[in-house]
Amino acid sequence: MLYDNVIGQTEAKGRLIKMVVENRVPHALLFAGQEGSGNLPAALAFAQHLYCKNKTENGPCGTCASCNKVAKLIHPDLHFVFPIAKSKDIKSSNDLLKEFRETYLSQPYISLNDWFNELNAENKQPIIPVEEANDILRKLSYTSYEGSYKTMIIWQPEKMNAEAANKLLKILEEPPDETIFILVSTHPDQLLATIISRVQQIPFYNCTEEEITQALIVNFKVNPEVAKQTAILSNGNYGEALHLLTHNDDNVSFLTNFQTFMRLALKFDCNKAFQWIDENASLGREKQKQFFQYGLEVFRDSLMYNFGDRNLVRLSGQERQFLEKFAPFVTQKNYEKLVEEFNNNYYYIERNANPKILFMDLILKTNELINLK
Repeated sequence: MLYDNVIGQTEAKGRLIKMVVENRVPHALLFAGQEGSGNLPAALAFAQHLYCKNKTENGPCGTCASCNKVAKLIHPDLHFVFPIAKSKDIKSSNDLLKEFRETYLSQPYISLNDWFNELNAENKQPIIPVEEANDILRKLSYTSYEGSYKTMIIWQPEKMNAEAANKLLKILEEPPDETIFILVSTHPDQLLATIISRVQQIPFYNCTEEEITQALIVNFKVNPEVAKQTAILSNGNYGEALHLLTHNDDNVSFLTNFQTFMRLALKFDCNKAFQWIDENASLGREKQKQFFQYGLEVFRDSLMYNFGDRNLVRLSGQERQFLEKFAPFVTQKNYEKLVEEFNNNYYYIERNANPKILFMDLILKTNELINLK
């Protein structure tokens, strides 16, 4: 993983490069950023820079033996800890290291939900148990294999239980020589204050729409209009943008589907409603989530079109034409409730609720809200 593969984050990457170039690397770092910000890929790029045999002022060479090992997540001095679904067969990250490597290498902008989907453990509680803390202490007590840093990347450290977190405190306070901890967190507010006080924070911010749009165009040769629409729906999450791109079929139009739904909600037709529900219930969970995301974007732009600066409306082309006609139906009276309903249904779909029941309930509630006087 090279710094160039991390979308945006110019300031964070600049700080990391400077640390390595000046040989002033703290023993504990916290890469704090929301999902899709790139804090995990950045941690791997930083590790690759540390181990690179031909370092440059701009980062690792990307071609030496050490770079290749880090890129494949097999460097002997690079260790990983991540949440697991604990069972009698799975006690720590060691038991799932092969699966984690494969998942990360297929999609570096992995989310915790993605990881647990790969494990078929969506309904289980992610945890970093105390056994993991014992493994950390054991691994870092060994001499490094290649005579350099020993690096421990802890992904989602907020999932540590209290006992594991307290054990980690001791080694963070007095780490072995040439040892670096990189905590990669999406919810740093959930970490113990005593852990926060022992690490140097590197903030990672949501990617901009322009950064995501350009990345999709350059890396995947995506049509600029599709890239822009995907960037808007991703809300600064590059991983989500890739997810949207992967699961979006050309024959399923966000706009057409939303228009049909809103026509049904405005003037309820039972037969047509059942037909729409059957079609959308068969699309699969990812496309159903996209429908809710798109609706939330339309509501936001409708409110902006009605009461704000119309130059900030992000939809364009046919979507803009539809918005001009639809916006009057989104008012100060129903906006918050519409957003709440779509957000709730997104949440329920993620947790495998029955889509037919959800969609019927949503049509009826939207009908009531859109016709609210």
